[in-house]
Amino acid sequence: MAEPAIDTSAPLGGTAQGLPGTLRGYLRRFASAANGYDGSTRHAGELEELLADYSRFVTDPGNEASFAQLAAAPGTAELVDGLRTQSARCVAVIEKYRALRLLEGESGAEGYFANIESCIVEEFGAVAPTKDSKLLLVGSGSFPMTLLNVAARTGASTLGIDIDAESIALGRRVVALLGEGLDIGLEGTAIHELDFISAATHIVFSSTVPVKYELLHQVHGLTREDVVVAMRFGDGLKSLFNYPMQEVDPARWRLADTIRRPDQVFDIALYMKQRPTRKDV
Repeated sequence: MAEPAIDTSAPLGGTAQGLPGTLRGYLRRFASAANGYDGSTRHAGELEELLADYSRFVTDPGNEASFAQLAAAPGTAELVDGLRTQSARCVAVIEKYRALRLLEGESGAEGYFANIESCIVEEFGAVAPTKDSKLLLVGSGSFPMTLLNVAARTGASTLGIDIDAESIALGRRVVALLGEGLDIGLEGTAIHELDFISAATHIVFSSTVPVKYELLHQVHGLTREDVVVAMRFGDGLKSLFNYPMQEVDPARWRLADTIRRPDQVFDIALYMKQRPTRKDV
């Protein structure tokens, strides 16, 4: 019998070791799960349970005070950064499992559009995409549900990019199966090399992209004046699972809105271009 891909020796949730021990346990299990991916779905169930448990942990208000205390202590940054990195790897892997299950006929498409409207309404609100919009998703992964949702709901033209070649290949197969007739593209191209970038009306940055704020700075001169950017992020306790909000260059971008979602693993910051102020002469 094959050994499990995920290290099950570390307990989850509250432990006698306290919060640092709990977090180190998560870190070990995430690293084990990510390293154990072999292109099959045999470890999918274990990783689903681990990520579900971690999601409950980072959205539990009861953990906020102890994490705030820990975060203020010296030497914590390395542990937090490790958790972000390894949990992001596991999010990429779980999307691969989901895509493989769908493509292998182990699961159908019935439940995938159950919350089709929530993503669009919550992320963009009054400036949500329409049929004339062009939406770019940075960090599209292997199961590009945001693109499928937006394209199906609005008829907008959508494009996803990802640095992982396997994710692009799986994502294209998922789109071919679930998104027939929808305007969805997936590419492994760098953001500054995209022809699409100059026409994009909406850009979504996935919360697990570590350089998302560097990319935001980079695209300022490449995008339309009316572009709307939805930056997924996590601060405080949620920063264990997401890269946090950062300051932006106020001469380039302004924070138009912050959408806090207590029950979800990430929150959303909406950015628009800073309009130059006119001075009287």
